[in-house]
Amino acid sequence: MTLAFTAVTSRDLTTDYKNHASRQGALSAALGFLLWGVFPIYWKQMPGVPALELIAHRITWSLLFLLGVLVWQKNFSALRPAFASASMIGLNLLSSVLLAANWTVYVWAVNRGQVIESSLGYFLVPLVNVLLGALVLHERLRRLQWLSIGCAAVGVGLMLFRVGHIPWIALILAGTWASYGLLKKKSALGSIAGLTVETLLLFPLAVGLLLWWHHTGVGALGRVDTRIHIFMLMAGIVTAVPLLLFAFGAQRLRLTTLGLLQYLAPTVQFLIGVFLYHETFDSARLQAFAFIWCGLALYTADSLWTQRRELLGK
Repeated sequence: MTLAFTAVTSRDLTTDYKNHASRQGALSAALGFLLWGVFPIYWKQMPGVPALELIAHRITWSLLFLLGVLVWQKNFSALRPAFASASMIGLNLLSSVLLAANWTVYVWAVNRGQVIESSLGYFLVPLVNVLLGALVLHERLRRLQWLSIGCAAVGVGLMLFRVGHIPWIALILAGTWASYGLLKKKSALGSIAGLTVETLLLFPLAVGLLLWWHHTGVGALGRVDTRIHIFMLMAGIVTAVPLLLFAFGAQRLRLTTLGLLQYLAPTVQFLIGVFLYHETFDSARLQAFAFIWCGLALYTADSLWTQRRELLGK
């Protein structure tokens, strides 16, 4: 009887620990996605600074912050796999280029009053991930996955024919971020180590540009007010903190739960664009977004149904 009681107690403690870890993971990941969602407000504080210069600052200060994190963790050995071979260096260099391109287009778009279209790009990411899986990894797509991609294609088509322009900002953001994620699957690095290596590879170019702009008198550093200086120097913290929260959550949550939480970021961005910055959102854009949201609903339903079948199969 004592042994039975001990076994039950042990199971209860294990369940309580798992539930506690899941709650912590969900809160951490949700906070990370919410911070990513409010990023437009942060970048809007520096409207006079060119997007490329802001990205150079972001790379520079992110690297310093991330190196500080690795010093605190005593985990510099995590960087070694990135330099184990020429192919790994090339993989991380390509990842860093895609990341920098995504960041640059995003910041440029936000400061040009395109927060809503930027949010559209990140709404499209899960569907582009599915499409890349079929085209690059030769994964067989299920019927609902094809239908979700079809709905997104109709939404993009409506943007072209009803609104009158190709949503190129959204397509570039979705394409670069999804491609970046695809490369990250092939990387042996964790999220913190991976971002450290990517910023390290871009660091010489970023610092070189900042020094050149300062030398030629066109750089913002030393020529703007104190408030903007503070925002520029905070770029490292702003970049790394949501990533740390996401990494903490990802270790404690199922992928399906994490996939649902990822919609928080573009949803918050969308709401900020509509209600805070009062960007244009007419009936034509609503119809386009509706098809894309329908595609996301189908994609999510398929993911939940597939996970449920797998669990029942076990």
